[in-house]
Amino acid sequence: MKALTSGGAEVRFVGGCVRDALLGRQGIDNIDIATSTAPNQVITLLEDAGLKAIPTGLQHGTVTAVAANETFEITTLRRDINTDGRHATVAFTTDWSTDANRRDFTINAMYCDLDGTLYDPLGGADDLRSGKIRFVGNANRRIEEDVLRILRFFRFYAHFGKNRPDAEALAACGAAAEKLDTLSGHRIRVELLKWLDAPDPIQALKYADDCGVLASTLKFSPNETAIVRVQNLVSVETKTGCADPIRRLAALASDSKQRTALTNHLKLSSEGQRRLEGMFTSSVKVTPALSDAEAYRALYRLGPERFVDMALMAWAQVSSEDNGDWQKLLDLVDNWQRPQLPVSGKDILALGVPAGPLIGKALNEAEEWWIAGNFEAGRKKTLAQVRTILADHKQ
Repeated sequence: MKALTSGGAEVRFVGGCVRDALLGRQGIDNIDIATSTAPNQVITLLEDAGLKAIPTGLQHGTVTAVAANETFEITTLRRDINTDGRHATVAFTTDWSTDANRRDFTINAMYCDLDGTLYDPLGGADDLRSGKIRFVGNANRRIEEDVLRILRFFRFYAHFGKNRPDAEALAACGAAAEKLDTLSGHRIRVELLKWLDAPDPIQALKYADDCGVLASTLKFSPNETAIVRVQNLVSVETKTGCADPIRRLAALASDSKQRTALTNHLKLSSEGQRRLEGMFTSSVKVTPALSDAEAYRALYRLGPERFVDMALMAWAQVSSEDNGDWQKLLDLVDNWQRPQLPVSGKDILALGVPAGPLIGKALNEAEEWWIAGNFEAGRKKTLAQVRTILADHKQ
């Protein structure tokens, strides 16, 4: 801030960091700054102060500063010249009111200077206190400028909203729901996962479902059972402190066809795809009926993440009110350390077995025997079992 104001310009924090500071949130990590200084001059001011400046979006007035290994996005005050629902052509301005009136929601159009003075030209602080998510100006026009604002509305409602959503905003989102088809799967996925990451996204999901936004977002209409399943899942996640947006996304899909639609439409990463399918495709069942030994064997086969995913999903299917046995099952994960198979492929090679598929087969069979024995066999016994397996293969 000292660097940016060295030429006499007025500079303020803006948007989410101001909103979250007003809410008393800790660990605010996205610091956005607004300035009346032109982008090229912003770069000069930063570099003169010995700071790194990255021209991340000069045509939109954005420069990223790097200070103490943290990044700060600095944007010149601007007004929209032309928009097409995804991108905007902008002109720079020195008018703070003009800049505020091009933003999406009143709670994101607040500014704060370095001494803590709040600048709130559109009443965002009052809306934040009352839990009202309100578009700046005309809701239909704001959505025409950027269709992604439909999803941002429901995301912010999930995180900050109270009572019934703003009627004008809800109607505008429903009327433009089909325009979500013009957005990339990547942009939709980012917003949707932030929405699902709210402590309780259920009311936002229900309102989005009622107005047609949820179906346009997912590429299918989740049935009533799916919404109840997510609601139960949120309840058990809250009890266990294991909230996860990918798991909640999986709960919205009722079958493999819908899960495939999510994967393709949202362009999920390979890791996301693996988790989404892994919750449903295992022959191993995770239930409180498992003995401790059976649970440990399931943990070994599935890994802790998949085990927890499957346990919470199964719990949500049964009843979120049934606590004890499910919690005991999850408690097993906390102190579990994956045991190490005491033999390897090198040991089988050392027994004179030539390199080839037999080594993998023998190792797999030995591992199954070791798992069935609750991981108790040591190296000597396991090697003896390997020899028995090799003799059977030889015969």
